[in-house]
Amino acid sequence: MGSASLAAGRRHSAGLLRDGTVVTAGSTAAGEGRVDGWADVVAVAVGNVHTARNTGRSHTVGLLADGTVRAAGWNGDGQCEVAAWRGVTAVAAGWRRTLGLLADGRVLAAGRDAEGQCGVHSWREVVALSCGDWHSVAVRADGSAVATGNNRRGQCAVTGWHGLAAVSAGALHTVGLRADGRAVAAGDRTAGACEVEGWRDVLALDAGSYHTVAVTASGRVLATGDNTHGQCEVGAWRDIVAVSAGSTHTLGLRADGTVVAAGDNADGRCDTTSWPRLARGGS
Repeated sequence: MGSASLAAGRRHSAGLLRDGTVVTAGSTAAGEGRVDGWADVVAVAVGNVHTARNTGRSHTVGLLADGTVRAAGWNGDGQCEVAAWRGVTAVAAGWRRTLGLLADGRVLAAGRDAEGQCGVHSWREVVALSCGDWHSVAVRADGSAVATGNNRRGQCAVTGWHGLAAVSAGALHTVGLRADGRAVAAGDRTAGACEVEGWRDVLALDAGSYHTVAVTASGRVLATGDNTHGQCEVGAWRDIVAVSAGSTHTLGLRADGTVVAAGDNADGRCDTTSWPRLARGGS
């Protein structure tokens, strides 16, 4: 899911600057870094998927102030075919697909639907959404959750959730943030990414492929799950206002607009220290 101004993906990262332009770090092999001409962007998202030999390519999505959407990068399944979208208020990017939230609570989808992850056209009154590897999830205006796509590990078993403010989808798990600052989780528990039930005072959270991160009211960051690349080594971070979890790395946005990173830096995806200060954005 990520922040509206910060996004970590499979092999690259993206950030939204205060002037409405976008910066990226990491792989540009599929053209996912071709965002130089973008302007008036208010939110950014990047495609994410678990690390595997066939998942190196990705895409970047930008939501403009006028409600239109731009995309760059891998378009093998039509996930970048969003130029005709209008009236969009939020975007999410997953593996081979893009979702767009309309002002009236309906959801648009482009890209791969082999597992039913683009089966969102019947959704109504949606206020937040997220893309996992093979599933999509959303929060409705009444605080309930809806999900579609691959459910082999129970990652779509969210129908009993209530009082939600946000939701985020990983590879095989889903996490939700309640309005009272507590977290819930569903799906595969093997890597520990679902061990969030004890978290309190959470302001925002994000699901990576096999890890989950959150920022608390005190500006500290919590993390659980796979730490093979050090992506959960965020305990020393302070004054954080937003977080984003990629496949094997984590980004944190400080209140002053600077970005910190932890985890796998292959392709330079964690090289964010040279970025100008980002817009704070919403999560």
